[in-house]
Amino acid sequence: MAKSYAYVGAPSFIGAVEGRLADAGFSQVSDVASADIVVTYATSGSALEDLYFGDEGLVTTTAPGSTLVDLSAATPNFAREINAVATVNDLIMVEAPATVRSLVAADAFARENLLGPVATEAELTDDVRRLLDAIFGEVVEVGAPGRAQLLRNTHTLPLAADLVSAIEAVALDDASARSVGALDADQIPLFSPVSADPVVQAVRQQRYTGDYTAEMLLAELSAALMAADDAEVILPGVEATMHLLELLVVIGGADMAPAALSLVYQDEAAGARAGLDWTRAEQAYGHPASEEDEDWSAYDDEDGCGHDHFREDHDYDDYDDFAPYNDDFDYSNN
Repeated sequence: MAKSYAYVGAPSFIGAVEGRLADAGFSQVSDVASADIVVTYATSGSALEDLYFGDEGLVTTTAPGSTLVDLSAATPNFAREINAVATVNDLIMVEAPATVRSLVAADAFARENLLGPVATEAELTDDVRRLLDAIFGEVVEVGAPGRAQLLRNTHTLPLAADLVSAIEAVALDDASARSVGALDADQIPLFSPVSADPVVQAVRQQRYTGDYTAEMLLAELSAALMAADDAEVILPGVEATMHLLELLVVIGGADMAPAALSLVYQDEAAGARAGLDWTRAEQAYGHPASEEDEDWSAYDDEDGCGHDHFREDHDYDDYDDFAPYNDDFDYSNN
């Protein structure tokens, strides 16, 4: 008999994996209370909290004895909290944060690009194992609740650092080439580690769309940064990357692929061609520079980036929709 599952979360994810689940013998139902397994994937910490602990949260609406499989990014501490509350409510909690091998893969949620670190206090049933095997190319059981999120953190952080460093290499190359000339075709192989880098290729090919989005990466880094704060560890590189992603989100790139972060380093016209609006940044980060603000005036006149970040003709009424990505970041005063 086919097992049923309900899904709550990012539509792009289930759209990519529902065929594999059907092939594995699972039927999707819309009613959470009637499902044997409930699969969740929230793309922000606040959304995940509401999903499980809100007025109609899953810990109270899911039928006792059911299994909850959460694919979201969270801190290890919050993952343990969800597990504890689920246990009290006679539910089986499986922590399995979706972890991509490559941030810029053309098919980000293809089975071979997904890793599944799994943490649970219960023994995985055959049905849950079959579901996880259908989603992930590799499933790794890592022990008690919280440990899967920790493994996801340590996997994602270097990928994010590589993403930014490769994008900055492209930005420097493009800017310098205008004054000193680009490398000849026969010279490029000398620098094959850069030219063959998948991030560089994604940027050069302008692969700005995809199922795995800047919003999802921002949620992962936000969870990692909060976990670092819980452990009293400072991660300045992660903070810098988050601010860049927040900027991309603010100007309209939440649903774009991570390679779109390269647009933050380009002029306003390039962003506009991709559907971004730099005037939205004014709403989030500050006000037009005054004549008395010499530092801002000098920066805006001399940096030559081509961005007019302080135009007064902006029309951005939906900024509050972006606030949950980093609840500690006060956009209104920056």
